Amino acid sequence: MLLFFAVLIVLAVYSTKISSKFGVPLLLVFLAIGLIVGSDVLNLLYFSDAELTKKIADILLIFILFDGGFRTTKRQFKQVAAPAITLATLGVVLTALVLGSLIHLILGYGFLYSMMIASIISSTDAAAVFMITKQHPVKERLSATLNVESAANDPMAILLTLAFVELLTGNYASTAQFIADLLWQFSGGMLLGFAFTHIAKLLFDHLRSENRGNYYVLIVGVILLAYGVADLLKANGIIAVFFMGYWLGNSEFAAKRGVSNFLEGISTFGNVSLFLMLGLLAFPREFVHIWRDGLLVAVLLIFIARPFAVIVSTAPFGYSLKEKAFVAWGGIKGAVPIVLATYPAAFHVDPQGMVFNIIFFAVFLSCLFQGLTLAPLARFFKFTAAKQAASPYTVELHTTRKSDIDMFELHVRPNALCIGSKISELPLGKDVLISSIIREERILLPKGSTELKENDILFILAHANRIREISEKLH
Repeated sequence: MLLFFAVLIVLAVYSTKISSKFGVPLLLVFLAIGLIVGSDVLNLLYFSDAELTKKIADILLIFILFDGGFRTTKRQFKQVAAPAITLATLGVVLTALVLGSLIHLILGYGFLYSMMIASIISSTDAAAVFMITKQHPVKERLSATLNVESAANDPMAILLTLAFVELLTGNYASTAQFIADLLWQFSGGMLLGFAFTHIAKLLFDHLRSENRGNYYVLIVGVILLAYGVADLLKANGIIAVFFMGYWLGNSEFAAKRGVSNFLEGISTFGNVSLFLMLGLLAFPREFVHIWRDGLLVAVLLIFIARPFAVIVSTAPFGYSLKEKAFVAWGGIKGAVPIVLATYPAAFHVDPQGMVFNIIFFAVFLSCLFQGLTLAPLARFFKFTAAKQAASPYTVELHTTRKSDIDMFELHVRPNALCIGSKISELPLGKDVLISSIIREERILLPKGSTELKENDILFILAHANRIREISEKLH
């Protein structure tokens, strides 16, 4: 099994080239691989343990969501903080409420059962949204709104799902207890995330180890520690690690760049493994019994619940009707809803796996139709932006002490002021060093007489608080 799973991971990684070329969301590719090799198609590997899947997925989600918070910059957050966080909280609640009510009225499921299904599928997928907005850039405000919302809305969906699962299992004694528990899980998670941010910074700055591997082990330890303490105190561990990731990612601490690269590797591995495992867990032959319900859930979600939540949540923030339509269509579903769909079976609320199959089918449809059409919709609405060239090289400054000096990557845009200027003529000051230049996929060692050209990628060593000033001078 280990050898077989290793082959699947290698195959999945190389399948990203197909995804990149044709614009197919990665989720679809990885799920498809799992489905094809699973029990109902090639039957190369039988896997049906929802409880084990939940346990593994819970661990993987800790690191995936921490990394999502870690990569949400203050600049992005401040630019769209109010609308994105409103979408990530109120928007998720409204999506679940509207969708749950429609499922109850149309399909005839019990209200709590309907609300559980709606809560499971109420969040958008950060991996799918990030990939599409990176491959097909859109206007900064819209891409930042979708990126921050998709990175921040999973905790609320997880919180609602757990709440309705526990209501169905009779673990809540009263409505007051239900509301109090929700408030504590969210606020307690944020408080613990804030506290462990400072603990983590202190630990990193005082480690002073020559072995950079120790810093990578330390980040794993503090993430799990934050989650574990939150769980022990009955707060929400996912909320704790997400906000810890956000605050830590926007702080300076020793070995930050190396830790960032390590986290990206863990998050990518987690996403690949998670999607493959969820694909293996699905049995396509069972879709025959639920495809109508799954299709209806997807249609109600995409065309009614999500647009209603977006219209209400963005009402005070000055988005145009076209922008609201784009944000609504950008609510692509992904891994987290499929993971949450294992919770009912693990808590013995979905013994036949019907909820999992409905969610899986609806997510697949959402990812297929919204994922494949979001970029064309951006072009139709004229929301597209210029795509930056990717560098085949990276230059990293590894530090074992806290420092405000770091290595930054800066792209020379078309019509930038610095084009044609020699490095010695740039008004950057003596405390700024251009260490290398990437030009036409070749790395150059710059001299004072080197002239900058359009689409050059500069690696600049400077104080962190000067990077915006430097960017403005060059552009």
